[in-house]
Amino acid sequence: MRDHHEEARLGALYQLNLLDTSPSESFDRVTRMASQIFGLPVAAISLTDRDRQWFKSRVGIEHAGIPREKAPCAQVAESAELLVIEDFQADPYYADSVLARAGTRFYAGAPLVTSDGYGLGSLCVLGTEPRQASSAELAALVDLAAMVMGQIELQHAFGRIDPVSGMPTRNQFREDLMDVARDQPGEQRFAVVVDLARDDQIGRITRVMGAARVDALIREAALALRLALGAKQTAYQIGAAQFAFLAPPGVEQAEYVGQLQASFQSMRASSSVRFVTNVAVGVRSFALGSISADDVLSGAASAAQDARSTDGSVALYSPTNDIVHRRHYRLLQDFGVALETNDQLRLVYQPRIALATGCCVGAEALLRWSHPSLGDVSPAEFIPIVEQTSLARPTTQWVLDQAMDQLASWQQAGLRMTMSVNISAANLGEADLIQRIQLGLLRRNLRSKQLEIELTESAIMDQPDKALVMLHELAAAGVCLAIDDFGTGHSSLSYLQRLPAQVVKIDQAFVRNITEPAGPDFVLVETMIGLAHRLGYRVVAEGVETREAVQVLTDVGCEEAQGFWLARPMEAPQFAEWMENRSSHNLILPNAA
Repeated sequence: MRDHHEEARLGALYQLNLLDTSPSESFDRVTRMASQIFGLPVAAISLTDRDRQWFKSRVGIEHAGIPREKAPCAQVAESAELLVIEDFQADPYYADSVLARAGTRFYAGAPLVTSDGYGLGSLCVLGTEPRQASSAELAALVDLAAMVMGQIELQHAFGRIDPVSGMPTRNQFREDLMDVARDQPGEQRFAVVVDLARDDQIGRITRVMGAARVDALIREAALALRLALGAKQTAYQIGAAQFAFLAPPGVEQAEYVGQLQASFQSMRASSSVRFVTNVAVGVRSFALGSISADDVLSGAASAAQDARSTDGSVALYSPTNDIVHRRHYRLLQDFGVALETNDQLRLVYQPRIALATGCCVGAEALLRWSHPSLGDVSPAEFIPIVEQTSLARPTTQWVLDQAMDQLASWQQAGLRMTMSVNISAANLGEADLIQRIQLGLLRRNLRSKQLEIELTESAIMDQPDKALVMLHELAAAGVCLAIDDFGTGHSSLSYLQRLPAQVVKIDQAFVRNITEPAGPDFVLVETMIGLAHRLGYRVVAEGVETREAVQVLTDVGCEEAQGFWLARPMEAPQFAEWMENRSSHNLILPNAA
């Protein structure tokens, strides 16, 4: 029974993650007060480990701990009661203890007891002369011990200990780094951030296996990291799937990076989710006290993002890349605000031209963002960022709503055409996407065939099974489907045959340089058009920028085209004006719009 209680007591101690952590001013202040109240040179916050007494805070003591055997603090922890030894030499049990042999004659210790009743150790004072302790002194010691426990439990309760991993959190990292910087100002150190998985990987595990599996993944990674670092280093959980720690002082950069590479490859090889996650490790060098803890972490996290290019790789902090990551983060934060306002986001519309007749048969809705301080932000910059976050759903919905509103408005004005809207791979996980599209069409009195949904080939191949199911459901609802950026993905012919799409859009990278029916670009485009036709698709060429390209595409049987030579993307009023002006002209000629 006693052994069971001791294991539970140790479990409570380990759960708090106090052992072998850096000194903290909040604890040192209490220790100094205890020393001053008793007028004694030695005081300590002593935690009782399995075989040692470790000092979280100490005054007048050089070493960080002593053996547990015959340590009076161990008795205090086991009994959870106040202990006073007026003279070690007169005490039959402690007369030959480590403390007695070091010259200690007096001891008083008040227990540090958790709310569950487990003794963690004691707040103690020691002297080199025998003496008695007054009731006032002992009462003050008990009060100070309670203050220590209050500080411990506050740290644990208010964001200092992660409830899943049991690791200290980002808040604790900040405080510990300040403490280390106070003790060793200017010392060169390395901060390491371990990014366990991308957000989309965590989201996928959650959807497929549930949140409990993600918690198990975090606990597994935390345990592996603790074992790899050993007792002398502390690891922190600084994000949902991010950990951080400081390298030991004095390590050489190249050698240490090599050690990290080998260690994390080994950890990944034994991970239960090694096939669905990829670990990235970032390292930042800094001088203690020179920058804030948050800047240290953000720099190392930036390096971890750079390391994402190679699974399990380690990357060093780059100020240039960090600027890019910071801009991306700012754009992501500001885009969420933009969705809630009505003056930053807008759609422009690029005509799609039937090459055989020169008529405009449709328009592609393209999202544009005018940032209040950065100006116009390229969609090539902000859309890939947004697509990787929870903003993907509201963004797609905003575009769908605006595009269908405009389509309904043009229909009322007698302008009938197809509207193309892009969705991302992230939208494939939305179970109600098709229902939302159907409801939007119904509310606006639009027919299903008036809307075309575009999905890139790479997005389709990112989740092929899910894409196939959703595309079949969209086709069943009567919505036209287009494979965008055709030729840039890695789809197989057998898979393409199964897709219920009606249109493929050849990526502009293949079209832009076509000027005559010869050369490698022409051969590729001609082959893709022939293949698409054999599979039953209608073909749209993107990025048409010359009259020669129009002629070549027409000659090889491409049905439709869009590009700057035909028409640039336009605001809705300009698009309607453009349509009216072209009704009396040769529709294939370039237009100043």
